[in-house]
Amino acid sequence: MAINILLLGTPGWIAKHRYPGLTYDTFVEHGMDELRERLDRFRGHTNPDVSVVIPAWNEENNLFRTLSSLASSTTKLRVEIIVVNNNSSDRTQGLLDDLGVKSHFQPIQGISHARQLGLEKARGKYHLCADSDTLYPPQWIDLMVEPMMRDDRVVGVYGRYCFVPKPGEYRFRYRIYEMCTGLMIRLRKKEHEFMNVLGFNMGFLTGVAQATAGFEVTRARKFDNATGSDAYVDESEDGWMAIRLKENGSLQLVTAPAARVFTSSRRLDAEGGLVRSFIRRIRNAFS
Repeated sequence: MAINILLLGTPGWIAKHRYPGLTYDTFVEHGMDELRERLDRFRGHTNPDVSVVIPAWNEENNLFRTLSSLASSTTKLRVEIIVVNNNSSDRTQGLLDDLGVKSHFQPIQGISHARQLGLEKARGKYHLCADSDTLYPPQWIDLMVEPMMRDDRVVGVYGRYCFVPKPGEYRFRYRIYEMCTGLMIRLRKKEHEFMNVLGFNMGFLTGVAQATAGFEVTRARKFDNATGSDAYVDESEDGWMAIRLKENGSLQLVTAPAARVFTSSRRLDAEGGLVRSFIRRIRNAFS
């Protein structure tokens, strides 16, 4: 069964959050009230343990899925969820208001600006970064925070990820990609660990990050920063954050299968498909 899930399907916890075929308009009728109730326990904390921060740009049809997965967390920690609306022109803000999710507006376009504002607004001792097209397993919060709670030398963490297949697809070809990127993570860990740290599945001590330049970069990436596109920016705010964190302690890779997140394949599609995207990443990793 475990092999079939890895190669062909997805874990059972994902089904509740996929909302197949729903858009913002239909979600209002078929899930809004229930999700608002499940998000109640993330509101009103004056002294949260953890801040989960999500940047969002035009995500009215995706963000409720991410929030649904986070709302099913099994954590007993005090958690605040913050969404930074990065100048969306759709109804992303309307969705956040309908769900009662804490949000801040960042008019300066670029994911680094959105993440930086989220860092400035976060009140939790621990900061976890999430994305609007990713689903988070029930134990994700606790498993990501645990290394930092256990060892004062660990100032940041990062995790593994899988792809959510499109309707009708098996996960087999994505699994091959994931296994190869897992090998690259191991090879880069000693000399280029910052390349392993991805903004949709990372965390750190908020105070340490706030005392540095945080997510600041020279050139800000846009949300559709596909490798090979005319607008591609080869400078990442998550990589710079990792470098700055390592100046203050160590990073730890969270390998627990129950911490593995499932993200959409839309970035691969924007880069010309799985094979082309993988070839580009191999070249970037060893150039």
